Amino acid sequence: MKAGDRASSGETADFGFERVALAEKQGRVDDVFHSVARRYDVMNDLMSAGLHRAWKAQLVAMLRPPKGRPFAHLDVAGGTGDVAFRVLEAGGPATRVTVLDINESMLRVGAERAAKKRLDDRAVFVTGNAESLPLPDASFDAYTIAFGIRNVPRIETALAEARRVLRPGGRFLCLEFSMVDVPLLDRIYDAYSFHVIPRIGARVAGDAESYRYLVESIRKFPTRGAFSGMIERAGFRHVTDRPLSGGIVAIHSGWKVS
Repeated sequence: MKAGDRASSGETADFGFERVALAEKQGRVDDVFHSVARRYDVMNDLMSAGLHRAWKAQLVAMLRPPKGRPFAHLDVAGGTGDVAFRVLEAGGPATRVTVLDINESMLRVGAERAAKKRLDDRAVFVTGNAESLPLPDASFDAYTIAFGIRNVPRIETALAEARRVLRPGGRFLCLEFSMVDVPLLDRIYDAYSFHVIPRIGARVAGDAESYRYLVESIRKFPTRGAFSGMIERAGFRHVTDRPLSGGIVAIHSGWKVS
């Protein structure tokens, strides 16, 4: 079914706490990230008190890119290159990363950072949609997506595409916000998310509304169990989820067995 056919079917999607036409969500998400691209990584440090660095380090530790053989990695929704550069540093000289993002503003930031780090010969930046990857079947050893899957209008479609581009034996890893499951911490986290983060966004990035959306989108994302079920239905096996920092985030893992 083409996108236009879907749009005419009257389907809707969550955009934060708002319901919007399915065809409208992607454009509105793009506007959010165009707005925050230049301050995105700085805002991640401020919003998480630097914890996002530890979470991404854990993601790459689980990935374990090999030192001694070629390794083709795909990082989706990773425009600024934050995860990609960690994979390249952890892997061997034959590690190559394709960074795919639908947002060209984010990709420009990533490409500039790659050039400064002298990693541009090992990182390729590609404009593309997670729901329709412009990449061949069975062409990657691993796929990561960090804090991006909840912004995808059709998550099931993106998961199917992830499996399609992975080679047999390839691994899917997703780092995403989750549901805090520690008493008291959940209330502190809610208060911080809804009252402090938009104010930080206003002061640092000049955009409170984009960060209000990002906070709301976390609350609308499926629970760990529900999302693990979606990964299994997409055809992945040995699916697990690992909560971090009291459940603020979780790393979901699945394998393409054949």
